[in-house]
Amino acid sequence: MRVGYQVGQVVQRDSIGHQQQWQNHLAQFRASRDAGFDIYCWAHHYLIDPFQHFQPWPVLARLAAEPGDMMLATSVLLLPLLNPVDVAEQAATLDHIAEGRFILGIGLGYRPEECEAFGTRMSQRGARCTEAMGLMRRLWTEDEVTHRGRYYRVTGARPTARPFQQPYPKVWQAAMSDPAVERVGREGEILYVGPAQSNESIRHQIDLYHRTLEANGHDAPEEMVIVREFFCAPNHEDALERARSNFARKYEVYAHHGLHGSDGELTRKVTGDLETLMDDTFLVGSPEECIEQIAAYQRMGFTDVAIRLFYPEMSQSEVLEHIDLVGSEVIPALHAL
Repeated sequence: MRVGYQVGQVVQRDSIGHQQQWQNHLAQFRASRDAGFDIYCWAHHYLIDPFQHFQPWPVLARLAAEPGDMMLATSVLLLPLLNPVDVAEQAATLDHIAEGRFILGIGLGYRPEECEAFGTRMSQRGARCTEAMGLMRRLWTEDEVTHRGRYYRVTGARPTARPFQQPYPKVWQAAMSDPAVERVGREGEILYVGPAQSNESIRHQIDLYHRTLEANGHDAPEEMVIVREFFCAPNHEDALERARSNFARKYEVYAHHGLHGSDGELTRKVTGDLETLMDDTFLVGSPEECIEQIAAYQRMGFTDVAIRLFYPEMSQSEVLEHIDLVGSEVIPALHAL
């Protein structure tokens, strides 16, 4: 099983200078590379107060200079906010800089503030994403493209950047709700499961995904991805105590931002007692316990797991210790699954 290091929005505003934040990210990147992680995953948001966060294109281009054996992924890019011509050419450019070590992870986003800032509507996200991906595939593979869509138009466009990978980079599509899972299945893309669904919901959505793939004439992709909140410590009690304090701030902000949307189970989990998330959703425990919890996802059919090791209340030294523990005690066993 492949293991990704997930970087999300966790640095609290004004808690550290932006340059020091960047230097910390570089150190974490190098530590995760040396620890044996397979993929380095960078999240995407705008105006994400109370956190401060850098944007994925320049970050991943810089990291492509020293990736070791790691792939680099947008995890995930909020495609409905962006112009697909720009994304197609940015992705193609980055794919060359990374010499094919690039994965385009995309998602809808969940914050009305971002839609407002970019002149879109929450209700348009799915349709924009589907139309944008269709246009991007054509821009990557055709010599000349004319497209007259609901949201995007090009006439006789001759793309000026083609990807390194042929026909184009691997695409992960994130989904948390049943309609989003069905959309990914209709398009035949690799399913990327978000951080807060329970195992029961995930099993239901995997079944829905496969039924939708079949109904739309798609073979099941060879890969399936899940992102999880994660905390490992030498023993269960220490992991549980430290996880509680580190997860609390992150999910307080998620609840305020509306991660759960209108989904009943996600609302109960994200806005409720933290313990309801830690029982069957977060990965918490000793190295042996974390390995078994991730192995359960491998048995569900997941080939890749992206895990977050850095939370708002953690110091840089704690993050580096966490990476080192996972690299020495967890990743080798996961690679053997």
